[in-house]
Amino acid sequence: MRRREFITFVGGAAAVWPLAARAQPERMPRIGVLAPTIHEGAILQGLRELGYVQGKNVVIEYRPTDRTGTIADFAAELVRLNVDVIIATGSQAVRAARQATQSIPIVMTAASDPIGTGFVASLARPGGNVTDNSLLSPELSGKRLALLSEIVNGLSRVAALWNPDDPPAMLSLQETEAAARQLRMELTSVETRSPDDLHAAVTFATKAQAQALVILSAPIMTIYAGQIAELARENRLPAIYNGSEFPKAGGLMSYGPNIDDLCRRCAVYVDKILRGTKPADLPVEQPIQFELVLNLRTAKALGVEIPPTLLAVADEVIE
Repeated sequence: MRRREFITFVGGAAAVWPLAARAQPERMPRIGVLAPTIHEGAILQGLRELGYVQGKNVVIEYRPTDRTGTIADFAAELVRLNVDVIIATGSQAVRAARQATQSIPIVMTAASDPIGTGFVASLARPGGNVTDNSLLSPELSGKRLALLSEIVNGLSRVAALWNPDDPPAMLSLQETEAAARQLRMELTSVETRSPDDLHAAVTFATKAQAQALVILSAPIMTIYAGQIAELARENRLPAIYNGSEFPKAGGLMSYGPNIDDLCRRCAVYVDKILRGTKPADLPVEQPIQFELVLNLRTAKALGVEIPPTLLAVADEVIE
């Protein structure tokens, strides 16, 4: 190649290369999601409300925690995919994500007692790579037992179904035991680690002469809410849970924060993190609104009557 031709080639390339570089599409942010399938719609809705559309300006890697496999494996997979942020719903998902990475920001939602489980240093200053909202489930235990006592006359024996594998489970059980003592109730705790344990757990509660069930928050209780509700009806046990998915699946009642609303709102923190805010600088939010949901069909099947006072204050009544 002649020198003049070489200079011309280099000059032309110099003019083209910047244009080619500018023409390269920017990398779309990648969001990893660890959550039960039932909350997928709420999470995606929250992201859409802030302008994040799958395949258009964001890549969403969804790993349903209720499918075959372990949460830990799914969390590790999201880390290998080098996502920019992980949304983790429920304490088990948060724990798995936190064990998989100390650097990728984790937006937790519907997780109980983030301080007691060690997810954050404090609500005001999380101090690590985890933030967003807390369920406050343990603090509501007394309220749920009190609601059950308004439906079951002379309630004195209650069984609590709980999963020891869920990080805040022990604290939640201790809070429920303290509330039972204050209300002069005898509480029987029944470990429920897997779907295979559900039938035996409810049978054990019945043999222990429990008059009602309180279902402590855990992914297994959410995912198999319909099965638990059916078992409770078959054994004529009024039962209460923290999420509305339980009465909607045929359970008697629930009292607690709106989980779908918490999942939808987590998109706000995702957006802030993608824009550069560090999770350590975002305080953990706590729910301020709680909902009471009642299922009258189940109440009729159980032969219990919902007092008019509860019907009057219920946020949703399923008839």
